[in-house]
Amino acid sequence: MPQNVLLIDDDPDFRQRTKQFLQDAGYSVTEAEGEDQAYAIVQNKKFDLAVVNLILENSDSGFSLSFHFKRDYPNMPIVLLNSAVSEFGIEFSLETVAERSWIKADALLNKPIRSEQLLQAVRRLLPQ
Repeated sequence: MPQNVLLIDDDPDFRQRTKQFLQDAGYSVTEAEGEDQAYAIVQNKKFDLAVVNLILENSDSGFSLSFHFKRDYPNMPIVLLNSAVSEFGIEFSLETVAERSWIKADALLNKPIRSEQLLQAVRRLLPQ
């Protein structure tokens, strides 16, 4: 049975390409385009991992989603996609204890990302 991945991003082209790539790698992927849709979806289905874009409706939507997901589903790994570097020149990291204390994610990838980068993070967080 394939592992369930929730993909949250407001860019439909990115979602479509990423969904197809992850499905080709053997994962079952459900899409959400924003916070409200993501919250509604997780109420009705269990996910093994979430891929969350940092900037959705708001510039900090990804941080908010990650915080709530980690609180409500502490065993669900989260891959946070950071587009703030290219859009605003703001870089985040999970390298220090201080950063990990407020960035509630298990992996942080800066956009633009290569599909293989994402797949490597997913496979590291979801061993088969």
